[in-house]
Amino acid sequence: MKREWVSPLFVIASVYDVVLGLIYGVAFKPIYTRFGAGLPNHDAYVQLPAALILVFGIGFWFVARAPERNRDVIKLGVLMKAAFCAVVFGHYFLASMPGMWIPFAAIDLLFGIAFLLALRTVPAPAARA
Repeated sequence: MKREWVSPLFVIASVYDVVLGLIYGVAFKPIYTRFGAGLPNHDAYVQLPAALILVFGIGFWFVARAPERNRDVIKLGVLMKAAFCAVVFGHYFLASMPGMWIPFAAIDLLFGIAFLLALRTVPAPAARA
């Protein structure tokens, strides 16, 4: 399978997560208020996950630049996207998740599937002798 699509995918994932991390890290209060989501009792409860999303975005940039060398980052990306989807969809089906998170989980589900396809497409680096 050709792999020309892998780097552009991870550029898009990088921009998406960096922008999302920055926006939620800085401006989560008006967003939460707009969608009727309760604010946490401390800003760090939102800012830490936002920072981690931003860090993953940087990792996805590394993948875009050198997919073979950064296959393990792709694996972590699959796990991160799966974890987010599991939490959001799990709570949504229990009727306890604000709807504002569903579009993000749907996007992450698509990214997770694409990341799995990327893992199948990008060869593992050759083992050192």
